[in-house]
Amino acid sequence: MTGMSRKPEQATENEAAEPVLEKRARPRRSALKAQPGEVVLLSGGNPQIAKGYGDAPVQAYIAAMPGWKSDVGRRLDAIIERTVPGARKAVKWNSPFYGVEGQDQGWFLGFHCLTTYVKVAFFRGASLSPVPLGASKQKDVRYLDIHEGELDEAQFAAWVKQASQLPGEKM
Repeated sequence: MTGMSRKPEQATENEAAEPVLEKRARPRRSALKAQPGEVVLLSGGNPQIAKGYGDAPVQAYIAAMPGWKSDVGRRLDAIIERTVPGARKAVKWNSPFYGVEGQDQGWFLGFHCLTTYVKVAFFRGASLSPVPLGASKQKDVRYLDIHEGELDEAQFAAWVKQASQLPGEKM
């Protein structure tokens, strides 16, 4: 019976039973903690950055974006700052958010890293002209998917200007 396996109860007395190795439990995602100064990348390469308000957490998120996406993040942030001076910034749900003071404390835009692109969400995007092509399950939200080398800075700046003048989304 060479090459055939036997069930443990079929092993003869002369055969040494192999020890059964217990499966090791994989640590839960919440158990994976970054060391000081290290950033954990979630699925799609999205940086896990602690919730925070102001420029510092947004810059930490952008610095942690993997590869070419970090350059896109810097360009998006620069365009938003140039187009909407004094824009409010925050990181919530591992994504940078941008808003305008006095717009019911709402947000007009956020972005997020995915495996092959950066997804920008315009929270009142259905009101922009032209309307960004990325549809959403939410009627007002529209998306812009930015793949490597594809950022149209002039169009993005026009959308940012329009979006910043609309009522903000409370989150």
